[in-house]
Amino acid sequence: MEAITSNSLSSLLLFFFLVLCFSAGALTSADSTSSAPDDFIHASCGATRYPAICVECLKSYAPTVHRSPRQLALAALAVTADRARSASTFVSGLTPGTKPARSREAGAVQDCVETMQDSVDRLRQSVREMNRMGRAQSSRFTWHLDNVQTWVSAALTDVNTCLDSLAQNGSGRVRTAIRNKVVEVSQLTSNALALVNRLDPRN
Repeated sequence: MEAITSNSLSSLLLFFFLVLCFSAGALTSADSTSSAPDDFIHASCGATRYPAICVECLKSYAPTVHRSPRQLALAALAVTADRARSASTFVSGLTPGTKPARSREAGAVQDCVETMQDSVDRLRQSVREMNRMGRAQSSRFTWHLDNVQTWVSAALTDVNTCLDSLAQNGSGRVRTAIRNKVVEVSQLTSNALALVNRLDPRN
């Protein structure tokens, strides 16, 4: 058998080196592609006031959101509307006693019931409006976006009004039970508004 020359050996080693480099590059590219949506979620949530709960609630949407700010904002609104509905149902189920000493507490709970229902309606309305926005370059995009921003801001005001009413009139037990639910909705609504505001070309 003819001995392998120095030039042949060098060529062979160069071939294997190139194969290894290509394979490593392909694996790195694949890993980068798979982690890109997760990185996008973390980066976007970093611009919100409550990034930890933002990532926790939206990370499961990474495969469908990809790197779309609009889809991420829409997902945030949908999650917030769902949590607000759940909190509203919970608050509605709390009925303080009818003793005079608890009349202020009952009024605070009723205020929460009404404001939370308003919040749910506005968040759901915002989700529907997001789906009507069309392309960012379209003439009505800003008009629809203004509506969403207005309604989400109003929903946040509703939620905070509930918390303020409880702080002034609720007892420890009732206040704690409702606050645990409503504070989460307040944080999610704040985050959703921040993500919606990032869509505004005027910013």
